Amino acid sequence: MKYNFLGNSGLRVSELGFGAGTFGGKGQIFSAWGQAGQTEASQMIASCMDAGINFFDTADVYSDGESERMLGKALLQQRQNVIISTKVGIRTGEQINHVGYSRNYLIYAVEQSLKRLNTDYIDVLQLHQSDSFTAPEQLMKSLDHLIQSGKVRYIGASNFSGWQLMKAQSVSERYGYEKFIAHQVYYSLIGRDYEWELMQLSHDQNIGGIVWSPLGWGRLTGRFDRNHPLPENSRLHETVQFAPPVNEEYLYQVIDVLQQISQETGHSIPQIALNWLLQRPTVSTVLIGARNQQQLAENLQSSQLVLSPDQIQRLNDVSAVYPPYPYYPYWNGQFSERFRSVVDSQYAP
Repeated sequence: MKYNFLGNSGLRVSELGFGAGTFGGKGQIFSAWGQAGQTEASQMIASCMDAGINFFDTADVYSDGESERMLGKALLQQRQNVIISTKVGIRTGEQINHVGYSRNYLIYAVEQSLKRLNTDYIDVLQLHQSDSFTAPEQLMKSLDHLIQSGKVRYIGASNFSGWQLMKAQSVSERYGYEKFIAHQVYYSLIGRDYEWELMQLSHDQNIGGIVWSPLGWGRLTGRFDRNHPLPENSRLHETVQFAPPVNEEYLYQVIDVLQQISQETGHSIPQIALNWLLQRPTVSTVLIGARNQQQLAENLQSSQLVLSPDQIQRLNDVSAVYPPYPYYPYWNGQFSERFRSVVDSQYAP
């Protein structure tokens, strides 16, 4: 297992992390993700650690807190050897203030997560989504207080826009508060929006990317292609209904190339899609989730794959999409003809 620095924190995380969203199976969304019980969850955690994974991610809303409880129990004997990341901020109850990042709720949410995780501290606390109702000055001061109290070691964000993330960093710079060292983002071969702004921001601000849903909300699992559409009774329908839309022909073109490379390498489509992400700039860790041990074992093998430069370029080319304004250089008349990937050229050695 390879280890990368998480931003400029000095903290080293495994290039593959484990996302515990499949634990518990409570609620419409999370039951579609997975329904692992404690025994199976503990077995998967043990397999992850045997493979060298040291980064484990969850959230207070996953299965109404059951994911945190199960993860904490599975890691109890290994607490000093792992990095636990959890997220807060999405509504967790009917009480009017049980949402967002007011100082009142933020401290409460962290204390509740600590109890469920059965730990004295959270290694990386991430804000699950932005909150436009809480002043960034108050938010960053509250986060800084949590770090000074010892309840949190590092802070990060998730699903922020570029300006929201930079605003927070600027406030911390001004007042001497702790800064974000991680940003958890959706990024996949069929979802490359992260590259237009957030990747450049992360590079500039030394923020490590934590990738969620690396298989495009289940679309890159290899279970269907242009000749074998997704069956009507497939569980993937339950997941994909919450996913951002993807043009069908574009999806199949990407899957076509993945199938070709699968035949060339002997590795599965998910393994190839995961491995492509491991090569991307600013990515510190890619979260793999699994419903069972078999699926986990397959995903873990993605770190062993070595794609050739030609194979990587073919994946870059087929998945590239023309960037939106203002990220394309509209003054360059030749751009559309030579465009392959803006990011590939920007970060080329």
